[in-house]
Amino acid sequence: MSDNQWEPVIIKKRVPKGASATSDKVVNAARRQGLEVETVTKYGAATNKHTGTTLNTAKLDQESEELKHASLSMDVAKLIQKGRQDKGFTQKDLATKINEKPQVITDYEAGRGIPNQQILGKIERAIGIKLRGKDKGQPLEPPAPKAAAPAKKK
Repeated sequence: MSDNQWEPVIIKKRVPKGASATSDKVVNAARRQGLEVETVTKYGAATNKHTGTTLNTAKLDQESEELKHASLSMDVAKLIQKGRQDKGFTQKDLATKINEKPQVITDYEAGRGIPNQQILGKIERAIGIKLRGKDKGQPLEPPAPKAAAPAKKK
């Protein structure tokens, strides 16, 4: 019986690594045991903000002029209003005809709208007046008929 070694065996729990090492549970357990705990919070952690400066940031800081969108000129706004009234459309009727919101027509007629060539083209076709180019205010010519394609030989 002298062969038996009765030494105490100490089993230690492994220290967690990675993200679980900084969980509240692990930190509180370490504090209870009297171990030294160092906690560091990253600046801006858990937010969706990008605070890095870019080259554009410096350019924007140095910019001195006031930048704003180009708006529709008042002469075009008056042409839209005149053409709409000549056709007997309300703003809502014109908006429905060109598949846009009535607010778009209101903004365009007040000169607040941001010029969009596609919308201006739709309005031109609906009211029959040119709104772009040199001859603004002139009647819009109907599109030229397309030439018939020659018949294919079989």
